[in-house]
Amino acid sequence: MHNPATTVRALTGLAALFAVLALPSPVRAMQPVCAAPPELTRLAYPLARVAGKLKNGGPIVIVAIGSSSTAGHGASSKSANYPSRLQAELRDRFPGHDIVVHNRGIGGEEIGDMLKRFEKAVVAAEPDLVLWQLGTNSVLRNRKAGDSDAAIREGVSTIRATGADLVLIDPQFAPKVIGKPEAARMVALIAATAKRAGVDLFRRFAMMKRWREIDQLAFASFLSPDGLHMNDWSYACLAKGLGAAIAQAATRPVPVASATALPAGKP
Repeated sequence: MHNPATTVRALTGLAALFAVLALPSPVRAMQPVCAAPPELTRLAYPLARVAGKLKNGGPIVIVAIGSSSTAGHGASSKSANYPSRLQAELRDRFPGHDIVVHNRGIGGEEIGDMLKRFEKAVVAAEPDLVLWQLGTNSVLRNRKAGDSDAAIREGVSTIRATGADLVLIDPQFAPKVIGKPEAARMVALIAATAKRAGVDLFRRFAMMKRWREIDQLAFASFLSPDGLHMNDWSYACLAKGLGAAIAQAATRPVPVASATALPAGKP
């Protein structure tokens, strides 16, 4: 006897199979597990602005600014870049909320180039959260990391003045990056600036380094053939980790300072 439910399940399974088979064979072959320990993805500070929007039900505007990693070089389509995947991830995590992620990435830009368009690309959007991916192109062009210090601090101040939450995203762990002498110093500079300014940092470099050195993934499984840009899998994994980090930081209880009780008889 024909069972419609069985037919639906069978067709669904076939559709999923065909979707996998439609991928190029190297992509099918890798399919590593997307995972990273919480200590690599957890944001240090609560996202107060986003938390408020989640609480009152208002629309959440996110601006992702950066260079080619944000624009999506290496992705097979616009829907596969990290801002697009992040938007889908956050909408899944917070159904019923109006969440939009604007992609303001332009390939080849350095920190100074981004600063020049902050007013139109970032501030004008009235964002609740800004994701600033930075540092890679300066490393690739052999700039001294210290030369970027003032520009990074200026960018942080500009974004914070809008009242938006901010997450810095450091360079990718890729052969063309780690082969440069200033790579480690740039990663350290971005981390130090974030800590000093009290803003969040998403440690992409450390996450991707773990993929390679701990999870033993070949570079080809998470990078494009150029040895620099991420691919569909790693953009999706980045969005998944970043989405989880944002969700946790935006729903984390904010510590409330309380006065310490003085001993009896003390003023």
